[in-house]
Amino acid sequence: MNNCAILTDNLTKYYKKQRGVVELNLSVRRGEVFGFLGPNGAGKTTTIRLLLGLLRPTAGGASVFGLDTVKDSVEIRRRTGYLPGELVLYENMTGENMLKFMASLRGDVSWEYVEELAERLDCNLAQQIRSFSRGNKQKIGLIQALMHQPELLVLDEPTSGLDPLVQHEFYHLIAEACAAGQTVFLSSHNLPEVERVCDRAGIIREGKLITVEEIANLKERALRKLEIHFEGPVEKGAFQSLPGIRELKWQNNTLRCEVIGSLDPLIKTLAQFNVTNFISHEPHLEEIFMAFYGEGSEEHVS
Repeated sequence: MNNCAILTDNLTKYYKKQRGVVELNLSVRRGEVFGFLGPNGAGKTTTIRLLLGLLRPTAGGASVFGLDTVKDSVEIRRRTGYLPGELVLYENMTGENMLKFMASLRGDVSWEYVEELAERLDCNLAQQIRSFSRGNKQKIGLIQALMHQPELLVLDEPTSGLDPLVQHEFYHLIAEACAAGQTVFLSSHNLPEVERVCDRAGIIREGKLITVEEIANLKERALRKLEIHFEGPVEKGAFQSLPGIRELKWQNNTLRCEVIGSLDPLIKTLAQFNVTNFISHEPHLEEIFMAFYGEGSEEHVS
């Protein structure tokens, strides 16, 4: 498949008796931003390590740009920028020395572009890494993944530890990478992040790929946890039969509920009353899976 950046065929990995991923069949198109969504322990990191040839599959196989992930792992890594979920850096180096060392190993890196990335991510390269906060270490990891402008970016929980302003700049960088024709494979347990930057998302749970969705379809099935404060008493029956609304709980003039899908019917009903506050609480990803797909109980590792 010429238009395929990543292709897996019943990709399976067991750690002795523990499940990693099971019969994973996934295709990622060239030039798209693909979200790989799942709770911690779902198998996201295992999948990434298999794709990069850092692990060997128990069964099945995978290819990246038509290259076999076992036989051609060195070439795959040459064409890939990778940010691991558990980032380890040389603590006794400065950010600049670390990146220059990595650039010398890679070759074909524009230091001018490295400095641009550092400025945009607000990263002080002159500072010694051991004195960095978690967020600043993450910035170094992002720069090393992006600096050679690879064909494929594989990013495992890329915004972990970043403040909101830097996250916003990271989203701009992903949009620019996509516009330049790069493919992005972004692993996350953050649904709003995936909705914001990705074209499609694969949802993995307990080692199994549940579905692959266009982001627009995923949003239509989104679960929201809402807290609505009214100025005074309201007719509670007006909310009982609204489509998608559930788990209604009243406390004085406050309604707490969950909504799956469109908020439009609820908003139109709220317009009949005086609302003093409207709060949306981000649900845990596991709650979203429970709402869509039901429970599971398999043992798992990441």
